[in-house]
Amino acid sequence: MPRPNRLQPDGSFLATPARGRFTGNRGILHDAAGRMGRARWRHKAWITCTIRPRPGRPPLPMEAPGHYTPLFFLDEAVACAAGHRPCALCRRAAYDAFRAAWGRAFGATPRAAGIDAILHAARIAPATRAQRRILRPADSLPTGAFILWQGRAHLIRDGMALPHAPDGYAPARPLPQGPVTVLTPAPMLAVMAAGWRPALTAAEDRPGW
Repeated sequence: MPRPNRLQPDGSFLATPARGRFTGNRGILHDAAGRMGRARWRHKAWITCTIRPRPGRPPLPMEAPGHYTPLFFLDEAVACAAGHRPCALCRRAAYDAFRAAWGRAFGATPRAAGIDAILHAARIAPATRAQRRILRPADSLPTGAFILWQGRAHLIRDGMALPHAPDGYAPARPLPQGPVTVLTPAPMLAVMAAGWRPALTAAEDRPGW
């Protein structure tokens, strides 16, 4: 039976055998039997990693005691909406580009721990520990942002809105008018606006899961 470790743009966990293009890490969220517990993070360093095999990492999935719980994302825009940044180890080039755009957006470039602290404050509402959401005009949002519109998550891409589903995106629709609920944390929006673009899955691209 699939574990509920597929992250959605609204921050929810979905049980599906489909993995997507990226994996991620928030610490050990499963018990000794591999079952997911109530915790949804163990630290603030939420990262987006390559799903490809790499030296020093056991084959995915890792559900044995002592190994972090692998999380999965359709693409990097979903990971960003869920609050994850590029991993500085397995995706160094993406991390360096992200950090450079962070400096352009904010005028300073903190180390990874500083970025994680800022992101954590922006992605989690302390009172509820749920995803923090903001309102922005739809036409002000950069490619890679996610909005909640008509009860469904939509990816903003090149001035259009693509309805999200676990296996990909439906055909693009015109942007809604006026303010919309934004799922992507505000610092992520600023980094995207400063020139960093998350790796996306096209509407017509269905990875061979």
